[in-house]
Amino acid sequence: MNYKFNEDKLIQELMGYVDKTYDQHYATDKYQATDIIIDSGHGTGFCLGNVIKYAKRYGNKGTPIDARKDILKILHYALIQLDIHDQENKNRSENTDRDFGLGQTDVYYSFPEYKPQLAAGHYTGINNATPEEWDKAHRVKGAPLSG
Repeated sequence: MNYKFNEDKLIQELMGYVDKTYDQHYATDKYQATDIIIDSGHGTGFCLGNVIKYAKRYGNKGTPIDARKDILKILHYALIQLDIHDQENKNRSENTDRDFGLGQTDVYYSFPEYKPQLAAGHYTGINNATPEEWDKAHRVKGAPLSG
């Protein structure tokens, strides 16, 4: 594959960044703080809050190297949230092979614009949800974001 935006190299760099977080001081116990936050039912708010925090501070704190690290943090918290999403919605899809266009996948539940024939009541996308709807959807398994 010829990646136009160096995605292959950047994904490898992200993997290296994530690997290093498991060696840092906050990951030396059996459970990371993130594990406890997720287990207590606050994972979505925590992850999305951190995505917003690091996106907001991007370029406003420190050096360009620090700003680049903020992007890696955004991507890492987004990946953790993607795992939370998949865990909470693992029984909603007939096919979880994540082929992104070749069949039914979990992604269609979050972004039905990819598969508009989904029945009403499924998740209608991040852009249409209020913070209250996010919270409700996270707390009540299967609750739709809107609609």
